[in-house]
Order: sequence, then structure tokens, then C-alpha cells
Amino acid sequence: MEEFRRYPLTYTIIVLNIIPYLVSATLCGSPVDIDLETLVDLGALYGPLVVLKGEWWRLLSAMFLHGGVTHILMNMVSLYVVGRGAELYFSKTVYIILYLLSGLIGGVVSLHMHFESVAVGASGAIFGIFGALAGFLLARRDQITSGGREIIKDFAVILGLNLLLGLSIASVDMSAHIGGLITGLIGGFVVSKNPKGLVLFIGAGAVTLAVGVALLRRYYVQIYM
Repeated sequence: MEEFRRYPLTYTIIVLNIIPYLVSATLCGSPVDIDLETLVDLGALYGPLVVLKGEWWRLLSAMFLHGGVTHILMNMVSLYVVGRGAELYFSKTVYIILYLLSGLIGGVVSLHMHFESVAVGASGAIFGIFGALAGFLLARRDQITSGGREIIKDFAVILGLNLLLGLSIASVDMSAHIGGLITGLIGGFVVSKNPKGLVLFIGAGAVTLAVGVALLRRYYVQIYM
């Protein structure tokens, strides 16, 4: 209970990921691998539905779906490690904005790179938190305590493992990871330099999403129409 009180957002996000996983596992009858049809029905990213049918809500819903037990375990362990560090260095408002914007932008990047693939997972958002902590380190490297350095070492190890897994497993969408990582890095650096920079970051994120959506519409029309 004490652990939950110290890191409420991280544990809440973990629960919000586990619930859809349990629902999807129940619907498809297997907790090991969730079939694509079930994932699409529940809100996975699938370019033609998102762009051509206007189902943009999938950019958010896909962030809370996972393709199987290995997928969700890897992501939730990563979130557990890195999320606690984020709650130490960022306010709850900054944390959730960094998480959501990183995930949304990562999803848009994924749609640009994979027109017809089905994509799910919190990886883009989690990599955004990795990036945000790296941005914090760059902005305030002279203020990091010894305990903070240990946390940074932990998240660096997890980040490295995730990158290695992403490069070695063909089905892992590295484009969403990179999009989320860069978004979080910029946001973490800007906010750490000046808390008022959060408004600027949100504005820049909104513009990035708007431009990304406009380009997606143009590309998909050229491909499918």
C-alpha cells in the first residue's frame, strides 16, 4: 500500500493496461497470444480503419492493448522501473501529458511506417517516459542525487534491453518506440528547464499530431483511392 501511495500514477497505468489484456485474453480464449481480429475489435491501430474510416480514437485505445503475455509483461516491467523514476522528478500532470503525447505521436509515426499492420502496445508511451528522464538528466545533470543516479542506471538497462529486443524481434514496431522516445526527450528537457515550458510542449505536440494526421490522410488517399 505504501508503494502505491508513493507511485500512484505508475500503478494506475499498469492496472489500466492489465484490464484490457485480461478482457482480450478472455475473448480470444488464450492469454499467450491474442489474435489480430480480437485486437482490432477492441481498438488496435490499423491504418485503413484509422485514416480512411476516421477512427482516430484507436491512437489512444491501442496504447492499452497488448498482443500476448510476453508483450504485456515486458512493457509493464519497463513501466514499473521507469515510471517510478518519473514520479520522483515530474509532477503528476507532467507525467501523464508526457505519457499520452508520446504514445499518440508514436502511434502516428507507426501509421506512417506501416500502412496495413495491426499495432498495439504501450511501448511508445513508455519510451516517452524513458526519453523524459533522459531529458531531465540533460537539463539538470548537476542536481542528480546518488539515489537518482541509481534509478537512471536501472532505466538505462531496461531501455537497452527493450531496444535490443526491438531490433531482434521482427514484429516489434521500433518506429513507435523512436517516435515516443524523441517526444519524451524533448518534453522532459523543456519542462525540466522551465516548468512553464509544459504549455509550449503541449502546443508543439498538438501541432505535430495535426501535421502527422494531415500527411496520413494524403498518403492513404494516394494509396487506396
